[in-house]
This record gives sequence, C-alpha cells and structure tokens, in this order.
Amino acid sequence: MRIETLEELAERIKKVSDVTILTHARPDGDTIGAGFGLCYYLRSVGVRANIKNSDGFPQKFGYLFEGYSDMDFEEKCVISVDVADKKLLGDELSGYADRIDLCIDHHISNRMFAKESYVDGESCATCLILYKLLRIMGAKPSRLIADCLYTGIATDTGCFMYENTSPDAHRAAADLKEFGAKAAEINREMFQIKSKGRILAEQKVIGSMKFFGDSRIALITITNDIIDSYNVDRADLDGFAAIPLTVEGVEIGITLKQQADDPKKFKASVRTVTADASAIAANFDGGGHVRAAGCTLSGTAEDAAEAIAKAAEKYL
Repeated sequence: MRIETLEELAERIKKVSDVTILTHARPDGDTIGAGFGLCYYLRSVGVRANIKNSDGFPQKFGYLFEGYSDMDFEEKCVISVDVADKKLLGDELSGYADRIDLCIDHHISNRMFAKESYVDGESCATCLILYKLLRIMGAKPSRLIADCLYTGIATDTGCFMYENTSPDAHRAAADLKEFGAKAAEINREMFQIKSKGRILAEQKVIGSMKFFGDSRIALITITNDIIDSYNVDRADLDGFAAIPLTVEGVEIGITLKQQADDPKKFKASVRTVTADASAIAANFDGGGHVRAAGCTLSGTAEDAAEAIAKAAEKYL
C-alpha cells in the first residue's frame, strides 16, 4: 500500500514500536543519515530502535554513530530507508526482503516491495523527507539528528551542486544548521578530504578515461587492481562517479567499479546533464534518478564499457 502524504506517514510512525531500521548495502550518506536520524528520533520519544547494514558503516561517517550501541528487544516493526529495491539490502539482510513493514524512499525507480511505502521521487534525498516529517510531527531535531539529516541532503545533492538541489533542500540545510548541524565540518569531510591513495587512484582512472558518442559520453573504470594497489577504501568509491561529468562537453558520465566478490561484475554509476540516467540503467535492470542511477553489468571491463556506452548513446 502506498502512503500518499507526510501527514499519513507521521501517523504511521507514531504507532511503531521495537523497530529495526534497514539501510542499503554499500551505504552512502543518505541511507546512513536517514537510518541513524530516524533511529535517534525514535529513541528520543521512547521507542526502542536499532539500525542494520549488510556491509557495516564506513568510518568516514563515524561522527554519526560514535556513541551508538544496539538495544535489546524483539522487533515488531521493520523500516527500510533509502532502499529502492529489496535486492539492494545485501546478503546479510536478505532475510528481511519479504518482511519489511514500511519503506521510506526518494527513488523514482522504487519497486514498492514493502507492506507500506512512502516514496517521494521529487525529493533530493531521503533525509529531506525525514526532515519534513519531523517538522510536521513537531519535533525539534537534536544536534546529532541535524548532523545525520544534513549529511544525507549534502551528499545526495553533491554539496548542493546537482540539479536535484531544490529550494526545500537549501531551506532544510539552513534550518539544520540552526539546530546545530556542523555543516562546514561535514562538507569538508565529505567533499574535500581525500587520502593519498585515492588521489593516486584518481590519477590512474582519469588517465585511462574513454570517450564515446562524439566525446559526449565519458567513462572511467575502477578495477580491483587499482583499489588494491593504492589501498583505496571502497567506501570512498562513490565519489569517483562525479569525475566524468567534469569534462567539458560531456553529457553522460559513467563509472564502472569492479566488484570485489565477483571480478566478472561491474557496478555502473551513471550521471547525466540532460539524459535520463534511470532509463539508461534500466537497460541493465537498474534504476535510480533522472540524473543519477546505477546498474550492474557482467563480463570483462571492455565488454561492460562497450555495452553501457552503446546503450547510453541512444539517450544523447
């Protein structure tokens, strides 16, 4: 069943108890921010809640969970945040796939897999949905909750540079700063600080960048050899997706990431200026947003690059 309004969602949230919150595998700032933000809010109103992830939470987001510990209870409600498809939960959480009570998400490609779903495809981030939800419920976010929600909004808008950055996103960010969000520190940690290994890895992938469609498509490939050679934390790989679109004249940027558990598979991140990224990803059973989407391809790096570039050319 689809929940149509935030007011309806608020009434649903008021009734939950003993909650397990699920986030998607290979977690990013939005799913982590939404997960911990919701968890801390529920705990603040006396609801027992825990948060789970198949891959664990990257230490770069440690400022959001430094004092967190699981509570002991028998779960009665399961909520997923920022999860568009149950297969994105990952192996460790696959047992939850068919027993999710409520999904809160902002992906237009959401598969509506939960018993109840609130999906706002116009929202730049799930954290923006949660911010609006808390305000409707009359909640005053703590500084920690403000940090959580700001992190999700900032990371999913590329530090407010992506096309999905709405006036509501700016207004929410301003309010969250007033509630104590450490915006400057978060922005620096998320968008400026890079390890030496990552810098060297970026040089390597930029040097081997490929162009298609009269140079309107740029593609980079991150192999396991590059990750291992430069000791790059896989949690930092999402930042590479912005690189291809920095080239003048490029309208579609594609980043292929070889998977550690299956070298014959490549996760593709598609970023676009005018084309529909979600439509491109859908050719390979993927999805996401109009300007940012993802999918998985099998084969060699060359095969994967040729296949997705050929598909992308149709959307120029």
